[in-house]
Amino acid sequence: MEDSWANSWATFGRDLHLDLSGPGGLRVALLRALREAVRSGRLAPGTRLPSSRSLAADLGIARNTVADAYAELVAEGWLSARQGSGTRVAWGHLPDGVRGRVPPRTAPTARRAPGPPHRAGRPRFDLTAGTPDVAAFPRTAWLAAARRALTAAPSEAFGYGTPAGRPELRAVLADYLARARGVHTDPDRIVLCTGFMQGLALLSRTLGAGRLATESYGLGFHRDVIERAGLRTVPLGVDEHGARTEGLAALDDLRAALLTPAHQFPTGVPLHPDRRAAAVNWARATGGYILEDDYDGEFRYDRQPVGALQGLDPDHVVYLGTASKSLAPALRLAWMVLPDRLVDPLLAVKGTGEWQSGQLEQLTLAEFISSGAYDRHLRGMRLRYRRRRDQLVAALADRAPHVHVSGIAAGLHAVLELPPGTEQSIVHAARWQGLALEGLSSFHDSAAASPPRDALVVAYGTPPDHSFAGVLDALIRVLPMGE
Repeated sequence: MEDSWANSWATFGRDLHLDLSGPGGLRVALLRALREAVRSGRLAPGTRLPSSRSLAADLGIARNTVADAYAELVAEGWLSARQGSGTRVAWGHLPDGVRGRVPPRTAPTARRAPGPPHRAGRPRFDLTAGTPDVAAFPRTAWLAAARRALTAAPSEAFGYGTPAGRPELRAVLADYLARARGVHTDPDRIVLCTGFMQGLALLSRTLGAGRLATESYGLGFHRDVIERAGLRTVPLGVDEHGARTEGLAALDDLRAALLTPAHQFPTGVPLHPDRRAAAVNWARATGGYILEDDYDGEFRYDRQPVGALQGLDPDHVVYLGTASKSLAPALRLAWMVLPDRLVDPLLAVKGTGEWQSGQLEQLTLAEFISSGAYDRHLRGMRLRYRRRRDQLVAALADRAPHVHVSGIAAGLHAVLELPPGTEQSIVHAARWQGLALEGLSSFHDSAAASPPRDALVVAYGTPPDHSFAGVLDALIRVLPMGE
C-alpha cells in the first residue's frame, strides 16, 4: 500500500474512460471525446465528472488542458459547473433514445442543471431581473468579518433585539450613506428591516388611508403590498426622462409616491433634475412623502452615480436601500432612512410582531462596511457588471446592430428595444433556446393610460462568468433579423 494517496493516480477520483485517439492535439481530442460521451448517452445528464486534477492524472495530460476543455464545454452548454457540486453533464444535448433511460433520481430539480426549455424544469440560463451574481458573494471576507463581529459582540446582541435594529449597523450606515450616496441622516432615523418589501409594507401601513403613486413601469407585487396595507395605487407615467412627477400635483388624496430616481426600474433611465425638483416641491407643498427605492444606486458605470434624492429634502423623502443587489438576497438586510416625524409611528407598527433581520448578520454587515471590505467588493462588482454589459452591447453591435439598448450604463440589467408586436414571440422563442427572459410589458401597470412598448429586460448580472458567452449566443439567436 502506498504511504500517501497522492502518490497513486488510481485514488484520485471517479474513473472515466475516454479515447483520445484521432486527429488534432490533446485538447481537441479531449473535447471531441467528452462531446461524444454526452451525445451518445454514455455520460447521462447530471453525471458528475472527475475533477480536472483527477482526469489529468488518469489521462497523463496537463491539468490546464482538462480545465480549459471543461470551461469550453460549460460555455457551450454541454456541461454545468457550480461551486460546491463540481462539474456535471448538463441537461441539454440529450439524445431521444436516451431520454427514457434516465433514472428518476437524476431528473432535474431546482438544485441541478435544468433540462431543455420545452421540457419540464427550469431553463439553462436565467436572464430575469432581480438577482445579482450570487456566485460572486465574498465568502472569505464575509466570514472574516463575522468572526471579528462575534468576538466583539456584547452579550445582549444574542437576545431578541429592538425594532430599530442594531445600533452598530445604524451608525455605520449613517456614515456610509452620507459618503457614498449623499444621504443626510443620523443613526436614530435609520430603521433596519428584512428587505425592501418589508420596508414598503411597514411604510404603507404607517401612512394610513389614501392613495400612493407608483411608476407605470415597475414590479406588480410592490403595488400588491401597498394595496394590502389599505392604500390605493395610482400609476404615474414614465418616459425617457423618468417618472412624470409634474403630474403629482393633479392627483387627489395622495399620501406618497414610490420612485426609483437613480435608475428607473425597469426602463433604465434616471429621473431628470427638473422632475426630481418637482417631486420634492410636491411633497413640501402637500406634506406628502417620496419613497426613494435606491435598489442599485451604487452601480453606475459611465460616470459618478447621481446622489440620492433624499439629500434634497430629508424631511419629505424616505430613503430605502438593501444589501440584496450589492451582496446577496439571502442576507435579508435592508434599511430605511426616515424623516423625524415618521420614526416613532413606523417603529410602533414594526414592534407589533414584524420579523427582524438576524442581529448577528447586522453586526457582520457593520464590520464588513467599516473595515472597507464592502467598498472593495462594490468596486470589484462594478468592474464585473460593467464588463458584462459591455460584452452584451458589443455582441449586439456586431451580430444584431438593429437592436437598440436604451437606458443608462448602470445596474444589473439592460433594456433591448424591439419592433412593435414582436415582444411576446421573442420571449416564447427564448424558452426554446434555454433562456428565461422577461418582456418590458410584464412590468407595465395595466391601469396606466399609455400602452406598453415592446422591449426585452435582460439581466446580465445573474449568469455566472463561465456561462456568459453561451448566454449571449442564445440571446442573439432569438432576436429579430435586421432588414
